Amino acid sequence: MKKLFALMMVTGFAVAFVACGGKKAVDTEKLKADSIRMADSIKMVEDAAAAKVKAAADSVAKADSLAKATMKK
Repeated sequence: MKKLFALMMVTGFAVAFVACGGKKAVDTEKLKADSIRMADSIKMVEDAAAAKVKAAADSVAKADSLAKATMKK
C-alpha cells in the first residue's frame, strides 16, 4: 500500500512538472527581449554620461587655455 501511494505521488509530481513546462519558451523570449531592451537603455545612459564628462573636460581645457593666453599678455 505504501509503495502504491509513493508511486501515485511520484506520478502526480511528474505530471505537474510536465504540465507547467510549456510556458517556458514564451517566457524565455520575453525575458530575452527585456534583457536586450535593458542593455540598450544602460548603454544610452553610459554614453550620455561619457558625453557630459567629455564636455566638462573640454570646457575646463578651454578655460585653461584662455587663462594661459591671458597670462602671457
